Amino acid sequence: MLYLEFLFLLLVLYAGSRFGGIGLGVVSGLGLLVEVFIFRMPPTSPPITVMLIILAVVTCASILEAAGGLKYMLQIAERILRSNPKRVTILGPLVTYTMTFMLGTGHAVYSIMPIIGDVALKNGIRPERPMAASSVASQLAITASPISAAVVYYLAVLSGLDESIHLLTILMVTVPSTLLGTILLSLYSLRRGKELNDDPEYQRRLQDPLWRDKILHTTSTSLDEKLPSSSKHAVLLFILALATIVVVAMVPEIRTIGEGTKPISMSLIIQMMMLGFGGLILLVTRTNVQKVPEGVVFKSGMVAAIAIFGIAWMSDTYFQYAMPSFKSGITEMVQGYPWTFALALFIVSVVVNSQAATARMMLPVGVAMGLNPALLIGLMPATYGYFFIPNYPSDIATCNFDVTGTTKIGKYYFNHSFMMPGLIGVISACMIGYTIAQVVV
Repeated sequence: MLYLEFLFLLLVLYAGSRFGGIGLGVVSGLGLLVEVFIFRMPPTSPPITVMLIILAVVTCASILEAAGGLKYMLQIAERILRSNPKRVTILGPLVTYTMTFMLGTGHAVYSIMPIIGDVALKNGIRPERPMAASSVASQLAITASPISAAVVYYLAVLSGLDESIHLLTILMVTVPSTLLGTILLSLYSLRRGKELNDDPEYQRRLQDPLWRDKILHTTSTSLDEKLPSSSKHAVLLFILALATIVVVAMVPEIRTIGEGTKPISMSLIIQMMMLGFGGLILLVTRTNVQKVPEGVVFKSGMVAAIAIFGIAWMSDTYFQYAMPSFKSGITEMVQGYPWTFALALFIVSVVVNSQAATARMMLPVGVAMGLNPALLIGLMPATYGYFFIPNYPSDIATCNFDVTGTTKIGKYYFNHSFMMPGLIGVISACMIGYTIAQVVV
């Protein structure tokens, strides 16, 4: 019966994924009702902490966007790319990686993708090379961001088990592993695919007057927009917020209120810092608060919160119910073959399209099986598996931004532009992360 109920769980996740973020959340809510009232599973608590972290981070980042901070960051990124156009295949992924690292979400990179494609095309570089790599890098960086929901959830759970595990413990593993993974997938991308002169789809588009005009006469740039000085101030304050979070994580005494009390948890610290600095950015820059809900960061963040609400609650209810029966067999297998847990993370991520939701579903499973924290942290990059099926918004948008048609979803669906960069990035990051974690954790 447990196997049939697990199959039902997968079917619900698949059905929800056909509708995207909010659909995935509410369809999972329907699955939760079936679990509780038909399968008679005791419901667990909803993922309140993860949702509040997402809300706090998204609120601050959305105020940054409304204040012009994202456009300021975009202009800096574009200047870097246009001053080194021949290295766009290396620099493009590093730029998107950095943006996600700072913002905790990969949805802020849409504006840079047309610029990466434009720089590549105007320098005779196949746009697929930097664009596909940049899309993958923007998601791979989520497990390296100190304010991403996935990282903070790992921190909340693992620090509760072992007080020696703090934010820097996780970042010392995930930052170098995902950064090296990004560099490796970028190096692979340097020579992938045919040159533009030999690419049949590009040559076909050149024969079409409409496509030819788009290819030859359209320039994507953010440098022609003059931004107010407040946009720079917003970015500096946001960077100060990140630095403050890291410092507070490094010095537990700062977050210890009163003698004989435990330090305030970092999940609460991040929520307070993001809300507080969001208010500070608003006051300093005098941003129109009505613009905040209109930005892409706010919209994508709210969708993510609703998706995780349903997915995590339904999945946690099942795993808490089933774990006593599965524990011994699964634990033996994972302890003998650690890569199997990475495979489980990867498969779940392919289905749910969210690293935070994957972490919320699978980390309690790993903890319940008694897996070593070093293993759990080292394999964190495997929570990014949703490049495998090319239906994630950033991948679809990247294909649409490439006017040459070189970044594409193949005839056989799985032979798409993001497959090899994604596999190289995730596998190498897991191998490097697992190795580093044995020393650091």
